[in-house]
Amino acid sequence: MGLLVVFLAVVFVRALRFNPPKEDVRAGEKIEVDNKAATEHLAQMVRLRTVSSRNAELVDKSQFDAFQNLLPVLYPEVTKICPREFIGETGMLYRWKGKENSAPTVLMAHYDVVTAGGEGWEKPPFCGELDADGVLWGRGTLDTKGTLCGILEAAEQLIKQGFVPQNDIYFSFSGDEEIAGPSAPAIVAELERRGVKPALVIDEGGAIVENMFPGVKKKCAVIGTAEKGMMDLEFKVKSKGGHTSAPPVKNPVGTLCRAVVASETHPFPAKLTPAAAQMFDTLGRYSGFGLKLIFANLWCFLPVLKLICKKSGGELNALMRTTCSFTMMQGSNASNVFPPEAKMTANLRIVPGETVDSATEYLRKVMNDSDVEISRIHGMNPSPFADVKSPQWALVKKAIGETWPDVIVSPYMMVACSDSRHFCKICGNVLRFSAMELSKEERGRIHGLNERIPVEKIGKAVEFFARVITNF
Repeated sequence: MGLLVVFLAVVFVRALRFNPPKEDVRAGEKIEVDNKAATEHLAQMVRLRTVSSRNAELVDKSQFDAFQNLLPVLYPEVTKICPREFIGETGMLYRWKGKENSAPTVLMAHYDVVTAGGEGWEKPPFCGELDADGVLWGRGTLDTKGTLCGILEAAEQLIKQGFVPQNDIYFSFSGDEEIAGPSAPAIVAELERRGVKPALVIDEGGAIVENMFPGVKKKCAVIGTAEKGMMDLEFKVKSKGGHTSAPPVKNPVGTLCRAVVASETHPFPAKLTPAAAQMFDTLGRYSGFGLKLIFANLWCFLPVLKLICKKSGGELNALMRTTCSFTMMQGSNASNVFPPEAKMTANLRIVPGETVDSATEYLRKVMNDSDVEISRIHGMNPSPFADVKSPQWALVKKAIGETWPDVIVSPYMMVACSDSRHFCKICGNVLRFSAMELSKEERGRIHGLNERIPVEKIGKAVEFFARVITNF
């Protein structure tokens, strides 16, 4: 009984002391943004159908050429001051020479988009149309032509004012991010060859969101300090085929289905990564007392948290474990014929602490069926973690606070993949933050139907990047 009383006292006292730090967050000096011009510029970008595909025959190269040719027209001052190089298949690298080059910054975006089709869209997906409510419609407004526009609008405006950055600034834009293409790696290889070691890299990733963390009502600006690895695996079962009127003992499709069920009933174990621990420590302090009991005492309640994540699914669960999603299946071409070969494809997002090899072996073990052949289509390991105690983190946090003073800034682990992972080879402070406030509905439109952005959010992105550029 005495030990129980001591335990409860420790748990409750830790929860009572688990409060947010006092921070003096003030809005920055007003930055004038020509929202009308920025919106028109983004509309012109969106109207170009820069849809990337692993099948080169499906890519309209003329649209990518048109996009590249459009930028000097929209941003003449950037073009004059910042030399542009074409690197890789679709990469563009700008260098804005600063007063020194000891600690350069790289600001990233990609200008390729995923396919949109047209069915289900309320407006044509590449219309670039501004509606009566002040919302710009079109594929790429959020992912990530809007970011690219924000970067170049900020640079164009500052150059017109005669601003010279303290350190070199690079703009790295690729046109094949959506297909994990070669342009970003080629840019990194070229910078490495030149001996350029960025002090800070900012790419797409987290955003300003609401109701994404249990018990927290305030808006949160989540910055990705790392990202999960990614892998596609193929699962194959061979058979002698034959007519369905005389079925064999083992159906190849049934064998694959059992393998899927085995993987779903034995999910990858949950892990508390540094990024997740930092997020829980930051945002947990703003939650209700019941949740504070958990987040302040993960030394004893971590199993409870893992169970909550497993039951809730979604991003919270993905934050804590490697996920395996079966997405494609191929069998027979006729309903009365057994396939000589059945296949399934799964997409895995690999949590730091695991690798493509360990994840493959785990699935092989839980499926426990020698008839199922597992082969890797492609894959990459998780990225390293950025340092949240670095001056670079503080700078980005300050720029966010000056642009959106009412938000909580927190680290998190990006569960998707971006081009920025390649820059970890030459930079220890790669941060992933899309400079936008996105509702759950807006986040759902990324890669989905009716992608669009309110014009005031375009202006906020310009403000954020202007503050990063002038403060570094």
